[in-house]
Amino acid sequence: MLEKARYIVVEGPIGAGKTSLARRLTERLAAKPILEQPELNPFLARFYQDMERWAFPTQLSFLYQRIDQLAFLHAEDTQRIVSDFLLDKDPLFAGLNLGDDELALYRRLFDSLKPRIAPAPDLVVYLQAKPETLVERVRKRGLEAERRISETYLEKVADSYARFFYEYQAAPVFIVDAEILNPADHEEDFELLVERLRNMRSFREFFGYAA
Repeated sequence: MLEKARYIVVEGPIGAGKTSLARRLTERLAAKPILEQPELNPFLARFYQDMERWAFPTQLSFLYQRIDQLAFLHAEDTQRIVSDFLLDKDPLFAGLNLGDDELALYRRLFDSLKPRIAPAPDLVVYLQAKPETLVERVRKRGLEAERRISETYLEKVADSYARFFYEYQAAPVFIVDAEILNPADHEEDFELLVERLRNMRSFREFFGYAA
């Protein structure tokens, strides 16, 4: 699976390690990275201070940032791409953070813009982790904008991700138990991950052991 995949996405909730793993895969595969740039979202820090007030502009800022990043992708492109976000997942956070009227407006924008953007990925690597683990990792990396993220919020995010990928059928999904494995930081786990991805044959596989 890995050798044939030209457009690979690494996904997972905040703190799961998706960006670090995407960078490692980019280096291993000599691919072009397309990575989220939360530092360029002018509303993000204010969102974590007052989610209800700043959710809508934060959501739209991320949506248009992702659209701009994916705009050049076409199905006929041959350059290998590794990204740390899946556009189809964007409404997940909208559903968590927006009120009914804002969500309806967001959905109209998303539905009108998405068909013009990017093809479906060839492979999605989904990192799963418990909320308490996500909190620990978020605190460890020490980003100022994330200091106010609560375990309750991360629990909702993790649950939404689980439900989203339970139903996701647009691309093959390789699910990694990030409680047991840490391919973003541990060399042995990363090598095991690459090996399993190369040998992936099913549309959906689970990787939850390090032996």
